[in-house]
Amino acid sequence: MSEPIFEIRTRASDSQARTGTLKLANGEVQTPAFVPLATRGSVKTLEPRDVEALGYEMVLGNTFHLYLTPGQQQIREYGGLGEFMRWKRPIITDSGGFQLFSMGHGSVADEIKGRNRSGAGAGNTTNGAILSISEEGVRFRSYVDGAEHFMAPETSMEVQAALRSDIALAFDECTPFHVTRDYTAHSTERTHRWLERCLTWHEQNGPSDQMIYGIVQGGVEQDLRVASAETIAASRCGGIAIGGSLGRDKAQMNAVVGWTTRALDRSAVERPRHLLGVGDIDDLLIGVGQGIDTFDCAMPTRLARHGVAIVPDPESRWRVDLAKGRWRGSQEPIMEGCPCPACSTGFTRGYIHYAAKAGETTGSRLLTLHNLSYIQRLMADLRDAIDAGTLTQTTAAFSAGASPSS
Repeated sequence: MSEPIFEIRTRASDSQARTGTLKLANGEVQTPAFVPLATRGSVKTLEPRDVEALGYEMVLGNTFHLYLTPGQQQIREYGGLGEFMRWKRPIITDSGGFQLFSMGHGSVADEIKGRNRSGAGAGNTTNGAILSISEEGVRFRSYVDGAEHFMAPETSMEVQAALRSDIALAFDECTPFHVTRDYTAHSTERTHRWLERCLTWHEQNGPSDQMIYGIVQGGVEQDLRVASAETIAASRCGGIAIGGSLGRDKAQMNAVVGWTTRALDRSAVERPRHLLGVGDIDDLLIGVGQGIDTFDCAMPTRLARHGVAIVPDPESRWRVDLAKGRWRGSQEPIMEGCPCPACSTGFTRGYIHYAAKAGETTGSRLLTLHNLSYIQRLMADLRDAIDAGTLTQTTAAFSAGASPSS
C-alpha cells in the first residue's frame, strides 16, 4: 500500500459523529475507535494476540520512552515496533512531546492537584528534567540514566520512522493549564513551525506509507484553539490530533474539544481526528458525538492494575474498586452478563480482591481483559448506532447505565 487514506462512511444527522475506515499500511481501523496503550512495546499484562482477540485494530506506542530504551536503532533492526512486539496490525506513535514537556510543566495529575513541579520552560534537574527549550528543540536529562539528550522535530520524526508506525504524530509542546495566555500563544505558534519541519523531514526521509498527524494546541483559549485547528487543517498533514491542556474539568474539556472539531468541520479537507489521552466512558460518549474518530488513554489498563473494574454504573463513574474490603469473599461476577474472557470463565469479585491484595498479576491481567473488552464493545455499539441513525438513543442508554452488547 502506498498512501494511507481515511474514508467516511456515515455522518450522524443530529451531531458531528461519523463512522469511517482508516486504511493504513498494516491494516484497517474502523472508526470511531479506542486505541489501547502499548507504551513501551506492550499492552501491560497482555500479549498482542489477547489484544487482537478483544477486537482491537490499533495500539499506541510511546516515542519518548522507546527512544530512551531500548532505543530506535535496536527496534529498527527488528524491522520496526510491530515486528519487535509481535503486533501485526496498525500502530500509532506519539511524538514524545507530552512526556518530554511533562518533565518541565508537570503531569496532568500534578496540575489538577496543584503540585508545582516547575515553571513553564524552567530547568528542573531531578527525576528527568527539561534543561532548555528553544526554537531548535528541547534539551533534557533522561530519567533512565541521567544522560543529556536533545530532541528536535526532526529527531522525533526520525525515531518514529525507525519505529515504522502507521501513524506518526508531529513534535509539539504540550502546554499545561497553569501557564499564561502569552506563553500558550508563543508555544502554539512554535508548535506550528515545528509541524512544518516535521512534514519537510518526513517528505524527504520518512516512509511513504506512514501518515503524519499535526497536533492542535492553544490551551483553553478559544481563539487560539480555533486558529490552531485552522492552521493544522491547512497544512499537508494526513490527520489531526487534539492535544495539550483541555481544561480543569470535564465541562471545560468538552468546550475545548467542541471549539476544535467545529473549526475542523469548516475546513475544506476531511481528515481523521484523534483525541489524545482521553478515555473515560462519559468522555468517549461525548467525544464521539463531537466528531472524534480515535481516542487513546491509559485509564482502562491503569485501573486494572489497581483492582478497579469498568462496570455500567454512571453514579460511580463506571467503576467498582474490587480492592476494597467489602469484596473480600464475594462470589459476585465482575460484571453480570459480560462476555469478556474474565467474566465468561467465572472469575469473581472476591478472587479479584484477593489477587489485588496479594499482588498477584493474574488479577491485573483479568481486569485488563475485562476493561478493554468493555470499551471495545462500547465503541462497536456506537459505530453501529451511528450507521443505524440511533446514536442519540444509544448514548442516552449508556449514560443511564446500559451495558454494551456482546
